Amino acid sequence: MLTQLIVTSAASSVWEPGAARKSALAKPPQFHISNNVSLIGFTGKDAEVRTTKNQKTYVVLSLATQTSYKDKKTDEYVNRTEWHRVIVWDKLSEFARKLTKGAHLAVDGELVSREFADKEHKDVKHRIWEVRATSILKLDRAEKAGPEEDAEFNPEEDAA
Repeated sequence: MLTQLIVTSAASSVWEPGAARKSALAKPPQFHISNNVSLIGFTGKDAEVRTTKNQKTYVVLSLATQTSYKDKKTDEYVNRTEWHRVIVWDKLSEFARKLTKGAHLAVDGELVSREFADKEHKDVKHRIWEVRATSILKLDRAEKAGPEEDAEFNPEEDAA
């Protein structure tokens, strides 16, 4: 047996069959799905400026992050360095192209993957994971950074 929820409006005291269902369907469910990456590290080499087949330029950064843990057997701390490939597009790439080896950065973005075929073996596919940067903050000390490079660059704020 199906039952129907009847909702009354407080203002008009009118019975509205199915109003609760209409109200529930008016708003989509609130799922919190996100793909956010925040990294703090040092660049391993100067920024590489590249161009796509469509003549659109982008910048590739190599960012090193480091973690450490205590080895239970030797009771000593072990450092582990992880290298991240960071891709920078659009206006943010104009800022990123000036970055040099050893720059201390905070990078926010999203993790993306892509597949490509091996050049020698066409039937072999490779998958690579990259961080597509949405903002970059230069963390170098004030005496090292220039005045125009000291602030965070976020292209979304520039466009507004």
